[in-house]
Amino acid sequence: MKSAGASSKIAGIAVLLSISACGEHEAEPAAAGESSTDVAAIVAAEQPVALPPRTASPVGATVFFITPADGDTASNPVTIEFGLEGMNVVAAGVDEVHSGHHHLLVDTDPPDMGLPIPADENHIHFGDASTSTALTLEPGEHTLRLLLGDHLHIPHNPPIMSDTITIIIE
Repeated sequence: MKSAGASSKIAGIAVLLSISACGEHEAEPAAAGESSTDVAAIVAAEQPVALPPRTASPVGATVFFITPADGDTASNPVTIEFGLEGMNVVAAGVDEVHSGHHHLLVDTDPPDMGLPIPADENHIHFGDASTSTALTLEPGEHTLRLLLGDHLHIPHNPPIMSDTITIIIE
């Protein structure tokens, strides 16, 4: 039976293996066995996974929602526009000073800031450098938060993250 640490290590490795696949809005995490890297062997040998240091963020950089506003009621598809000040938006994989790309967190808490941001229905990647989307959500209340990731999808240090907003979908 795998320990929680081993499962976490597998998840981290799978995310790292999927980084280059992130493109337009959604990237699926790589499953174990989908890469030439033998994830099971790495975990079994308990070899450490070395992550690069987090990219520094400039003082005063902010990410925010242009639309919708906190408390808004909307209908599907809801248009979401991202704002960024003090940094540049670039595509995933582009390593430029004071830059990154958007990740939209839907109905979830912030991820581990030392690891690449997961890619699933709650962590939507915009590795194509887009700054808006049209999203279809189930009717009801939803929380949204923006988190900027560096060229490797790892949050900056300190993180560039918006306040959480709540919207209601009719």
